[in-house]
Amino acid sequence: MSRDALFTQDDSDKFADTIKQKIAEFNWQHWEVSERLPLGLKLEDSNGQLVAGLAGRTFGNWLMIDNLWVAENLRGQKIGHQLLTEAETIAKARGCQSAILDTLNFQAKPFYEARGYQLKWTQQDYPKTGCKYFMVKQLF
Repeated sequence: MSRDALFTQDDSDKFADTIKQKIAEFNWQHWEVSERLPLGLKLEDSNGQLVAGLAGRTFGNWLMIDNLWVAENLRGQKIGHQLLTEAETIAKARGCQSAILDTLNFQAKPFYEARGYQLKWTQQDYPKTGCKYFMVKQLF
């Protein structure tokens, strides 16, 4: 490959997924954890419409929560709390000892703090004037 390689821009989801897969393939060759399991929970209304859900994964000692969402008209009814509790229960059964997540300054930091998550790091000026909180909880 020439030092002056000509790069082509590709902003497609397919390309991004391909790069993600290439990194995953590399990681699996070097990572001590061989099992990574998805964890998804959903709540649907009587019409089959999604009204709440949690998506994450477990690996090694960790539960990683990627997304937790509750429809606006259902917020304040402890559905998010129930989703989080159920995910943590499943993760503990899988051998997880800790949970990690991130949340933006306008999202759910107080919600997670009230459920035992502790702020470990704040990314300031994210994406411009806000911030992103990285939080952890021990699952014992």
